[in-house]
Amino acid sequence: MAVPFLRSVEERAAKADGGEDLVMPHRLIVMFTAYGCLTNRWFPEISHGMLTASNYTGTTLEVLAPYANKLLLPRGMRAMNEWTTDMSLGQGNDPHLQVCGSYFTCAPVTPHSDEPFDLAHEGKFDGKPVAPSLDHVCARQLSSDGLPLLLRVGNLNESPVDAISYSAAQTLFPGIGDLTQGLSQLTGLMGSGPLSSDTYQALRGKSVLDLVKADLETLERLDMSATDKQKLAAWKDLLHETAKPVLKSCSLDVVRQLGLTEANLLLVEQARGLSGDNITTRVTDAWDVSDMYSNLAVLAAVCDQSRVIFLKYPGNYVFRGLGLNNDTDSLNHRLGSPGLSGPCLADVNAMLHTIDRYYAAKFAHLVGQLDSFDEGEGTVLDNSATVWFQQYSDGCAMNTNNLPIIQAGSCGGYFKTGQAINVDDGTSDLSRGNSEVPCTVEGGGEVPSDFKSLGTPPELANAPINKYFCNLMNAIGVKAGEDGFPQEGGTQKVTHYGMYDDTTDFVSGGANPPKINDPGEFDELLA
Repeated sequence: MAVPFLRSVEERAAKADGGEDLVMPHRLIVMFTAYGCLTNRWFPEISHGMLTASNYTGTTLEVLAPYANKLLLPRGMRAMNEWTTDMSLGQGNDPHLQVCGSYFTCAPVTPHSDEPFDLAHEGKFDGKPVAPSLDHVCARQLSSDGLPLLLRVGNLNESPVDAISYSAAQTLFPGIGDLTQGLSQLTGLMGSGPLSSDTYQALRGKSVLDLVKADLETLERLDMSATDKQKLAAWKDLLHETAKPVLKSCSLDVVRQLGLTEANLLLVEQARGLSGDNITTRVTDAWDVSDMYSNLAVLAAVCDQSRVIFLKYPGNYVFRGLGLNNDTDSLNHRLGSPGLSGPCLADVNAMLHTIDRYYAAKFAHLVGQLDSFDEGEGTVLDNSATVWFQQYSDGCAMNTNNLPIIQAGSCGGYFKTGQAINVDDGTSDLSRGNSEVPCTVEGGGEVPSDFKSLGTPPELANAPINKYFCNLMNAIGVKAGEDGFPQEGGTQKVTHYGMYDDTTDFVSGGANPPKINDPGEFDELLA
């Protein structure tokens, strides 16, 4: 009876009688979207320095302006294993598969292909990374069951082409796509039958000891040996030490506040049955289907059910709910097809901007919900690092340098906020990319055979994303061994992550010896 609650009350709760300070949980909450964005509209003009609400005006991120003082834009980073036609920056598998597989593992995929245009290669669309991903590396140390919370927005099935979560080498982690299943797994509130009185009392802030007190008193009255009495006394002492009250903010009222009711979840299920788009289908006047996944993530954070939470939006997707009829892959190629060059699709930039603004609004919703729950001297957002990662920088160039990344929350004061920080070279005028060249605003133009020219020049913004992952792990309490790599039972700060931190090393498909050239965190990001 006690175990489910003991698992979730570590480092929580009310001040002790002596006035001991609250210890707030620190969390990593990730939103991941595919195919990049129109970078020149997404980034604010200033790449290094303080950012106020006005700096976001006119950009894709304008909807986040109210949270300007809680935002951090780490600029100048590169993800690993970029696909190129000449294999100069990564493997020759599928351009989407290898970037996704290596994104949070910083390891190559296998089986390796060195033929970028060989569609028959056995690993072309089925390669998987040779190491676990960041969410699992963190959860092994921070979650009682060793697993992260991965929510598949829209409940689309995972495949190696766009999967980002791996529990072990070559082991794809499916996560949760069904909201009812996710809510039941987190709280038990949606199981069959009415809510039990014990579950209700626990959600209202009662401790485990409060719930089992009568049972323990009954046991104490039984005729038992001195040894058993000693065991029972030790168990009571243990409960006194560990069974703190569940966070007061975690209650049935929060479930209702977040709209996670049976009626709303039924609407989500009905939306799945609609033809075409569903993640933009309205569930309430304020929220659509994708917001409901964010709300479930917020519930998990508020109730401290998971400290590693990933929200993954679907890869190739048709946003019919936004008035679009082309899939996101074809739109990002600017052609209306997955080709590499040719005439631009009419009004393609406007279509891409519609998608970019939708994602920005979803991130703003997530941020706003996290910021609406008080926790300690701040909010749940303040005690978290909530990060929007994108697969590419520009979806046509499929480049992984100059990544669009935005973080909300300082994770308990670990990170600076209210500014952009160019971790590559510290300049304030880092390129915003060439996403709207050559397709014109009026329509027309042609994507050249040198499609990479739509991205940021490859010599710019190449600071390895591995270092930022070290920042995030240290912020939430992951520990490393003597070698600096994350290790269960470790005592050191994390300084190393992944197999390689130079994207050119991935060309070998893992034949090159593991090498981290630039260990440590980005000190520039630290508060």
